[in-house]
Amino acid sequence: MTAGNGLEGRLVFVTGGGSGLGAATCQLLAREGAVVAVADLDAGAAGKVARAAGGSAFAVQVDVGDETSAPAALEEAAERHGGLFALVNNAGTDQTLPIDELSVAQWDRVMRTNLRGPFLLSRTAASIMKRSGGGHIVNIASTAAKRAWPNAAAYHASKWGLLGLSHALHAELRPHGIKVCALIAGGMRTPFLLDRFPDIDRSTLQDPSNVAQTIKHVLLQPEGTAISEVMVLPVRETSWP
Repeated sequence: MTAGNGLEGRLVFVTGGGSGLGAATCQLLAREGAVVAVADLDAGAAGKVARAAGGSAFAVQVDVGDETSAPAALEEAAERHGGLFALVNNAGTDQTLPIDELSVAQWDRVMRTNLRGPFLLSRTAASIMKRSGGGHIVNIASTAAKRAWPNAAAYHASKWGLLGLSHALHAELRPHGIKVCALIAGGMRTPFLLDRFPDIDRSTLQDPSNVAQTIKHVLLQPEGTAISEVMVLPVRETSWP
């Protein structure tokens, strides 16, 4: 992993990299010279993004909730590329149902991706980064971690949990030179929203590339500074005052 303060030659592992914010982040960081692992459950989508990103981007098929294969994929990437500069826990899913219609299996699926995955990968990233003297973990939360609306109990629980995990890791890992940031993103023009809510007003949403710029900003803070939480909203955000 190349030394220095920039992204050039440094490994950034992005989950959910096959679409939406993950894809925008991979493309931006690859243009900045980072070695980008485009990690996604959909191997075809990950490969497509990696090819489009160019540079040193490469695809990795990852089920973030699998306690054996997900950490192993992160370890392998870090070993191959001389360390790990940053982990971006971006993979997410939702189940929009009233609580009395939400099955245990659906609840577990949301928690597995949105909270168990970041725990598993952050645990492995912390171990790798402690050996190398530091790094970054960026957890992609949501305004759903700050307020609530109907028919999204599992999603809210997972994102509030992710926000708590992020701040706990910030306190625990900062003495080791590991900076942990919760990035709270408002609505974006991504398949996550557009595919489920085709009638949504796109003018109230932000381009995911704008949020990717904030991720880059977090990763490029000076050595003595950490951003523990940042909120990025569209100007016409409807889920936040």
